[in-house]
Amino acid sequence: MKKEFTPLNIAVLTVSDTRNEETDKSGQTLRDRAIEAGHHFCEKKIVKDDIYQIRAQVSKWIADSEIHAVLITGGTGFAGRDSTPEAVIPLLDKQVLGFGELFRQVSYDDIGSSTIQSRAVGGLANKTVIFCMPGSTNACRTAWDKILVEQLDNRHRPCNFVELLV
Repeated sequence: MKKEFTPLNIAVLTVSDTRNEETDKSGQTLRDRAIEAGHHFCEKKIVKDDIYQIRAQVSKWIADSEIHAVLITGGTGFAGRDSTPEAVIPLLDKQVLGFGELFRQVSYDDIGSSTIQSRAVGGLANKTVIFCMPGSTNACRTAWDKILVEQLDNRHRPCNFVELLV
């Protein structure tokens, strides 16, 4: 018997000092991909690359029992203000170490050894899964198409995150 798809409520956060709603292609890509997969899009925000602004927004979504997943784009590199991992990791109950590892592995095909500069991270906090990925639109497509689309689908076997969230 085929399992019925369980849609998740997904929020998207873009971390950037320069992007706005008109220029935020990465956040829009994540939003569009989630909707195309059948999920419910809840909210999208853009915050400056500031640890406390990032934490404040992510904390708000973690505390909301209606939000199942938070997808964050930007702030994962090594530039001076890149601080998404430092903002998010202290909020996590558990890290999903495999997300960053797999993201760097699948990114190697596209960007070669530059993938070592990605600090993509994932984790769980208060029954909310959080995935932080680079700010490029291509990186967001890679993360969604090669990892997240399956891990946020309750029909994917042998395991996925949905059963932990709903």
